[in-house]
Amino acid sequence: MTWVITRLCRDCLDTSCIEVCPVDCIYEYVGPASAQFPNQLYIDPNECIDCQACEPVCPWEAPLRDTEVPPAFDDDIALNASIVDRKHKFRVPRHTDKAQPTTSDVAANKHKWGGAD
Repeated sequence: MTWVITRLCRDCLDTSCIEVCPVDCIYEYVGPASAQFPNQLYIDPNECIDCQACEPVCPWEAPLRDTEVPPAFDDDIALNASIVDRKHKFRVPRHTDKAQPTTSDVAANKHKWGGAD
């Protein structure tokens, strides 16, 4: 089993998960502009050890267990897995502190992407 960073991370990029990941399996895309890899973080499924450390620290509630990803986010499983063959275009980012979103911000983000409120 592995974890997936869903589209709830898009353009939010809170890096709290980076700070707690014991195996550095969370990456950001650094290749040329690409519609294939939106501005979000990704989990390499081959490196994830199912420690669950990323889930409680993400203020956007973006990491989900692959078996619990709602149908609206099914494509995010394959998107995360696709980084494996393109690893040269990704890197583990450094953690930077960001302002925490409000509950209303999180709810609006979920609504925007079609996730459950």
